[in-house]
Amino acid sequence: MKTIKFSTDDIFQKQFVSTLRKNVAIYFKEKGISTKGNGLMYIKALVLLTAYILPFVIILTQELKLWQFFLMFLLMGIGEAGVGMSVMHDAAHGAFSTKKWVNSLFASTMFLLGSNTFNWKIQHNILHHTFTNIFGYDQDIETKAVLRLSDHAPLKKFHKYQYVYAFLFYGLMTISKLVTDFGQLIAFNKSGITREQNHKPTVEILKLIVVKLIYFSILIVLPLSITDFKGWQVLIGFSLMHLMAGIIMSTIFQMAHIVDGAEQPLPDKNGVINCEWVVHELNTTSNFAPKNKLLNWYAGGLNYQIEHHLFPNTCHIHYKKIAPIVERTAREFGIAYNQKQTFNEALLSHIIRLKELGSNKKL
Repeated sequence: MKTIKFSTDDIFQKQFVSTLRKNVAIYFKEKGISTKGNGLMYIKALVLLTAYILPFVIILTQELKLWQFFLMFLLMGIGEAGVGMSVMHDAAHGAFSTKKWVNSLFASTMFLLGSNTFNWKIQHNILHHTFTNIFGYDQDIETKAVLRLSDHAPLKKFHKYQYVYAFLFYGLMTISKLVTDFGQLIAFNKSGITREQNHKPTVEILKLIVVKLIYFSILIVLPLSITDFKGWQVLIGFSLMHLMAGIIMSTIFQMAHIVDGAEQPLPDKNGVINCEWVVHELNTTSNFAPKNKLLNWYAGGLNYQIEHHLFPNTCHIHYKKIAPIVERTAREFGIAYNQKQTFNEALLSHIIRLKELGSNKKL
C-alpha cells in the first residue's frame, strides 16, 4: 500500500502535539473515567437498533396501506443512519467498550446495513483517518460518479451544477455500497492491504458474498414472501430506506471535510506532508453545531469531527467535554480550530464549497 510520511522540523508543532495529548489525558485522569463508552452507549444502541428493526417487524406482521409501508422503510432509513453513525462507527474504532468482544459485536451491526466491517475499517479507520483530505489516498474525497470533491480531481463541465444535484447522489451512498463493496475489496486484496491486516483475501470475498445473500434474503425476499406487496413496491421501499440513510450519513460526513477552511494538501515529491499528523488533522477537519444536543446524540458526535480525528479510539460521548480543551490548546499555539456554530452554517459552507469545486473558483 502506498503511504505518506508526516514530518516537520517545527518544534512548536511538536510541543503542541505533546501538550494537547497531555491536557486531554489529564481530563480523563482527574475525572477518573475511561475514554471508552459507558452504560449510555448500550441504551443508545438499543434505541437506534430498535428504530431500525421495529419498522421492519411492523412491515412483516401488520396489514399496512402502501403509504404506511413506504413510511416504515423511511423510518428504517433514519434508524439505519443512526446505527451506522452512533453504534457501528464507535465500535469499529474500538471506542464503544473496553472489551474487545463488545466492540466486535457492535461493529458487526455493519452487516445489518448490507456491508462488512473489514471494508469499512480499511477505507475509514486506515485510509480516511490517516490520509484525511489527501487526494489519491483518502477515498472519501475521490470523484464519485458526477461529484468532484477535490481541488486536484479532473474538472468536467457538468460539475458546475453539482451543488444542485449533489444531495440526490448522496442518497445513493449506502445502496451503491451493496455493489461497490466487491470492487473495493478486490482492490484491497490486489494492493496487499488485506494480507497486511492479517486477513485472507479469498476468505474476505466469501464472507462478503454470504453477507450480501443474507441481507437481500431478509430485506427483499422476506417481505415478498410474507406480505401482499408486489415486487416493485418492495424495491421502492427498500430504495427509499437507503435513500434516506444515504442522504443523512453523506451530508453529515461531508460537512466535516468539504467546507470552508478544510484544506486538501498534497504530499511533496518525496511523499511527505510537511507538518505533524495532528496538525494535519486540524487543517483538514471541521466541527459544526456543537450546541445541538439532538444532532450530537443522533450523529454519534460526528459534528465533533476534530476531536474524533485526533482521538478516534475515544468514545463520542466524551467529545463535548474534551472539545474545549482541544480548542483552547490549539488557540494557545496559534493553530486554527475550524468550527461552524450551527448546522445551517455548515450546510451552507458545504454547498458553497461544492460550487467552488465545480468551477475551480474561490467564492
